[in-house]
Amino acid sequence: MARVRVQPTGRESPFGEDEIIVSKTDLKGRITYANDVFLRVSNYTSREILGAPHSIIRHPEMPRCVFKLLWDTIKAGEEIFAYVLNMAKNGDHYWVFAHVTPTFDDAGAVTGYHSNRRKPDPAQIKKIKPLYDSLLAIEKRAPDRKQGMQQSYDHLIADLRAKGITYDEFVFSV
Repeated sequence: MARVRVQPTGRESPFGEDEIIVSKTDLKGRITYANDVFLRVSNYTSREILGAPHSIIRHPEMPRCVFKLLWDTIKAGEEIFAYVLNMAKNGDHYWVFAHVTPTFDDAGAVTGYHSNRRKPDPAQIKKIKPLYDSLLAIEKRAPDRKQGMQQSYDHLIADLRAKGITYDEFVFSV
């Protein structure tokens, strides 16, 4: 499937506080399952989304370093919670509070990943957005994407250490 470059519209793709967006991926992040809420909010059909990289819904205003932290954590076999700004197929956006976990087989090997996402409170987004904006600015100032991601990641980790908290503690304090 050829990926069309979508521009953000500035409109929110709505979903209810009682709804849960669910997806599963393989070890490389390709979507293997998406529930009806995921499909409706993202504006994709199951045919379009299954087998696609989960990054298909990545919003350009989402700092890449948060995804580095997410992937580093789940590849280590641990769960993570994170606020994520996603983008629907038509360019609309939607914020989620994601809980991402590895999926294990009977032998304890990671076979894929599972994510449940809820709608965060607007007050939480108001608190997280300045941090994400600053991380994104660091990424954009760098000479290339890889350096930008690493510099913003280093900034995030240093900021958390200076505050004496872990990423999980920070996320749940928002």
